[in-house]
Amino acid sequence: MNQGLVKLVILIIIGAIVLGYFGINLRSIIESGPVQDNLGYLWGGVKLLWNDYLKKPFTFAYNIFYEYLWKAFIASMERLKGGQDPEFIENAPTF
Repeated sequence: MNQGLVKLVILIIIGAIVLGYFGINLRSIIESGPVQDNLGYLWGGVKLLWNDYLKKPFTFAYNIFYEYLWKAFIASMERLKGGQDPEFIENAPTF
């Protein structure tokens, strides 16, 4: 996974060098009025999408993850650090 991130960073750097070689100034493009207006419009759409459609299901899923998985994981790690077995091993059925 880290190799993909390194490749992406290298490609971005090479792309910026190539654009600079051809005389394209990214700062002037990004700071231009129409681009700023377009980015502002897109950002407003992203905020609308998040607030109206995605926030509740993501918050619900996060709360389930946090309450039932993350807290149990942390409790098990604390027990292991203290030299005890995790609860799921202590409560496991025996034959």
